[in-house]
Amino acid sequence: MIPYGKHFLDQDDIDAVVDVLKNGALTQGPKVAEFERSIAKYTGAKFAVAVSSGTAALHLSCLVSGVNFGDKVVTSANTFVASANCALYVGAEPQVVDIDQATLNIDLNLLEKACEQHSSIGAIIPVHFAGSPCDMEYIRRIANKNKAFLIEDASHALGARYDNGHKVGNCEFSDLTVFSFHPVKGIASGEGGMITTNNSYLYKKLLLLRSHGICKGNFDLPGIGDNSDDELVNKKEGIENNELKLWYYEMQMLGYNYRITDIQAALAISQMKKIDMFLERRRDIVSRYDKAFKFCQNIQPTQIRSRDFSSHHLYVIRVKFKNIRLTRNQFMLKLREKGIGTQVHYIPIPMQPYYEAMGLSIGDYPVSKAIYEELLSIPIYYELTDEMQDFVISAILTLAE
Repeated sequence: MIPYGKHFLDQDDIDAVVDVLKNGALTQGPKVAEFERSIAKYTGAKFAVAVSSGTAALHLSCLVSGVNFGDKVVTSANTFVASANCALYVGAEPQVVDIDQATLNIDLNLLEKACEQHSSIGAIIPVHFAGSPCDMEYIRRIANKNKAFLIEDASHALGARYDNGHKVGNCEFSDLTVFSFHPVKGIASGEGGMITTNNSYLYKKLLLLRSHGICKGNFDLPGIGDNSDDELVNKKEGIENNELKLWYYEMQMLGYNYRITDIQAALAISQMKKIDMFLERRRDIVSRYDKAFKFCQNIQPTQIRSRDFSSHHLYVIRVKFKNIRLTRNQFMLKLREKGIGTQVHYIPIPMQPYYEAMGLSIGDYPVSKAIYEELLSIPIYYELTDEMQDFVISAILTLAE
């Protein structure tokens, strides 16, 4: 079976995990901090906080941004549900905006109008769909105008670049950027996520929130051993002879168990050493697909404009199913019979029953609806050989005649 996406592991990855299993702390050990430093250095951000998933990263990002009851959080209609759910987790209201036909990212004009219609925009969460970056400089201006936090959902976009050549995740335009390390993403850690930021206050708060709100053995965090006159932070219980008591910890806020393990972090560190190799192979695959489908009237490659900047997490085509007299499900089944896996990214947020019950209707999002009816994600991953890709191309072209 040729899947639509797949992780790649080599002996170095296996050895890295085995070394932790044999010799290291399985969790809350040094590998987590090493992984964080690796991502911060790669993206150019000052700080990075590793968590258990991309969804956890979105939730914590909303929390530290101060998004609250009554606030609106604006995001894209064409994304995984977590991009909207994170607003609900903190009591805010998701505001879903239609997408741009060319980029498949959030429509900037509609984003601006949506923000103008509400007085309490707590955060904007643009999604770099399939690894193609949004126009973050423009969105930053919208966020500033509305005094909103800006959280990049870069779950697809590790290794992608903005128009200025800088890597996504450096937070030059955003307050926080979120990554995911699910097995089909740019690098794999099994499950896992990361938040990057250049704000030291947000960074320290994220560290607390990912681990129950507990501070232990770290004088850089507020509370323990602080000599401030503020009674709330002037704590002496943890100090003896001007030193931190060996057993002492304290819960300073309501947090969560969103920790990632050292086992996962070790795998991710090893994967990061190969990320440029992964990205280069994805670019080659994309180029071959673009050439193969260029003159097929029933197959249209998407996001062509961002080829030089995308991380190419997905290769998404639009198929004129009505022209070829096959439903999408029939098309996918015929490919599966040949051993080719495909997927649909995504069923738009307004089509999900939960959000329909909240009053959303796909009829209000005509571009997302039209594109959803034709979208198909086809195989792209590091180990997809030219021969395998040629087989995929031939099968798709035959069905699309």
